Amino acid sequence: MDRLQKVIAQAGVASRRKAEELIAEGRVSVDGQVITEMGYQVKKGQLILVDGKAIEKEEHEYYVINKPRKYLCSVKDDRGRNCVGDLIETDKRIFPVGRLDYESSGLLLMTNDGDFTNLMIHPRFHIKKTYLVTIKGVMEPEHVKVLERGVELDGVRTLPCKIRITSKDMKIRQTTMEIVLQEGRNRQIRRMMELFGYEVTLLHRKQFGVITDSGLRAGQYRRLKPFELKQLRELADQGKTGQ
Repeated sequence: MDRLQKVIAQAGVASRRKAEELIAEGRVSVDGQVITEMGYQVKKGQLILVDGKAIEKEEHEYYVINKPRKYLCSVKDDRGRNCVGDLIETDKRIFPVGRLDYESSGLLLMTNDGDFTNLMIHPRFHIKKTYLVTIKGVMEPEHVKVLERGVELDGVRTLPCKIRITSKDMKIRQTTMEIVLQEGRNRQIRRMMELFGYEVTLLHRKQFGVITDSGLRAGQYRRLKPFELKQLRELADQGKTGQ
């Protein structure tokens, strides 16, 4: 037997975290009974419905895409905006692994494997992501130290990060840097910079774990290779055991 949220995630309906939300909202039933219990165990062959539709196990697909600016990290948008789901040709119900905000660009993983998604985005697994960032203003060295140690966002301290200043333009008052994070909270880098009055003018994710943006132009995608999947899973295992 497996937990209900795991079965939903394995079917490619949603990530495990999203599956837990669906269960809590009463949108999941097993053999006709609505289930809201997170630890509920299901047996092979039981009928599981999500929003009234039966789930079916899919073959898993894994992609990496270089997300352009002004694209939503979604498969559809009721306001008609561009979505990353429009850029990948597949008949599978794939979804983004984590998020990049609308104005940001760079590496984004997409899959229909909810368990893999959880491994990649949960902060306890410490998958590192590297960003190229440009801000208005000349960043003070003391601000770098404070941000690297961690700052409070919404009452929760950010995990330690690494910041490497690559250039400072005193004339136009601009700083460019490389930032390595172990987590991916909502608009995290932009909000970290806002704490010290800096405005982010460019944000691009260049690396996700072992995956880089090399050879991928904006809007291009490719399937992840088996050895890359293996390496990403190994990184998650190392991050978990290294806590």
